[in-house]
Amino acid sequence: MKKPYLSVNDLSFEYPDGFKALKNITFELSKNERVAVLGPNGAGKTTFILHLNGILGNLDEKIEINHLKYSQENINKIRKTVGLVFQDPDDQLFMPTVLEDVMFGPKNFGFSIEEAEQNAIEALQKVKMLDYAEKPPHHLSFGQKRKVAIASVLASKPELLVLDEPSSNLDPASRRELVEILKNLDISLILVTHDIPMALEICKRSIILNGGKITTDDETYMILKDRNTMEENRLELPFGFALHHLDE
Repeated sequence: MKKPYLSVNDLSFEYPDGFKALKNITFELSKNERVAVLGPNGAGKTTFILHLNGILGNLDEKIEINHLKYSQENINKIRKTVGLVFQDPDDQLFMPTVLEDVMFGPKNFGFSIEEAEQNAIEALQKVKMLDYAEKPPHHLSFGQKRKVAIASVLASKPELLVLDEPSSNLDPASRRELVEILKNLDISLILVTHDIPMALEICKRSIILNGGKITTDDETYMILKDRNTMEENRLELPFGFALHHLDE
């Protein structure tokens, strides 16, 4: 039997105040698979993905990616392998120019200056932001910042891209541009989102986190058609998104 690319085995996590954010999470991801993580606020979605990048957790080998066990000695390899894009792009943009921001990650992971610059140029091309390479990030629109933040992670050549609410606060045109960018990336992907149409368009499979547990793991299409599952997990299709979209 083929081993999964990413495996999470019986992962639990409790914050210092005693709040149990994750409860016995078991999850597998295949190479180049795209999975959406759905669920209500406070369900544990962000806590879960912070474990995938090694930011949270005890690195006690409950997670393994591409035969690499999560441990303190592997932390740099893990963070290079799993690229995490935060919800607020300003958390990732702090250099004088866009190009310098996108080069920062690969330089930090040991790429040469020449390699970092080439990686940054390629990443900016993928998100259609190369023309802004010499501009200060604080002069960009929010949607442009979001694309640069994604480029800053792609430049380090991760094998798995993890995004936390990438469509939040975007206008419709910026959201559409982002969807097309993500659809065209050749990479394994985990998408945390409340944007259900985006989940349907990008990810064939979705899981639902609720109360720190995975309550559902199925095709995105099937989840959205199951009214009981949607209601039980406080999920709703957006107004105007008629079910005929799912029946075509």
